[in-house]
Amino acid sequence: MQRTERFNRADRIIKVGFWVNAALMVIKLLAGHFGRSEAVFADGVESACDFVAILFTFLALRIGRKPSDAEHPYGHGKAESLAAILVSLFILLTGGGILYQAIRDVVLHRYQVPMMLAVVAAALTIVSKEALCRYTLRAGAELGSPAVQAIATDHRKDAITSVATLIGVGGAFMGVGIMDPLAAGLTALFIFHIGYQTFIRAAHELMDGHPPGNLSAEIAALAEGVAEVLAVHEIRCRRSGQFVIVDLKLDMHPELTVKHSHAIAEEVKRLVFKRFPEVGDVMIHINPHEEAHEDLIRL
Repeated sequence: MQRTERFNRADRIIKVGFWVNAALMVIKLLAGHFGRSEAVFADGVESACDFVAILFTFLALRIGRKPSDAEHPYGHGKAESLAAILVSLFILLTGGGILYQAIRDVVLHRYQVPMMLAVVAAALTIVSKEALCRYTLRAGAELGSPAVQAIATDHRKDAITSVATLIGVGGAFMGVGIMDPLAAGLTALFIFHIGYQTFIRAAHELMDGHPPGNLSAEIAALAEGVAEVLAVHEIRCRRSGQFVIVDLKLDMHPELTVKHSHAIAEEVKRLVFKRFPEVGDVMIHINPHEEAHEDLIRL
């Protein structure tokens, strides 16, 4: 998948989530207000936070697609991880707000009897958000985009929130008023967990942590399969937005000319690009095989 195509697809996915979120936000706010359900109205407020989070993500994708320049020689992909951090903070703040409101309702014994309208709105949200989550997760995994994956987890969080909301509003509709705030409090704990996971993953990428999975081992095996590459001395990978930057140290015969060694390195790079579309750049250093040398590094 070409660079422009990857970013355009990410844009389409974000836009779908944006408009679905906007519609659900309006439905839940109206249903919560007119259907006399604090839980559904709070769910609508939570969707409003998601609305803002998606705006941040969309902006990050716009920034992240910019090519490298003199001030940012590795590109602008980290903007996506920054957006994921912001999304995680929105999730955590939303969870805190829902938990506070739930505790307050229980302490004050402030229970309402909701209408069927509120029950239907909660059920509709579950179906819509779970379908949207699966669609976004699948696309986010294919693109390797931290921002899109963060939005997918946010959709899953919405679906979980609405399950608890449906249980609460359904119980209150049947006459057990306390179920509404209790379900909201349980939902808040799920939200905290998802927000924490999103934050940790984005922070890991911002700190140039190793990408999950077997990418490094697969790239090393591919490089060692190239003629005259005697061994992979070291490989390091880090994510920058939708792409992975790879540092390779290859052992070659010490008598090879610089020109010949360069041609081999270019062949390795070409094969890596061909097999791994998520790799954005490969930087290769060549070592003389089985000759003592010192790796000069301060990290």
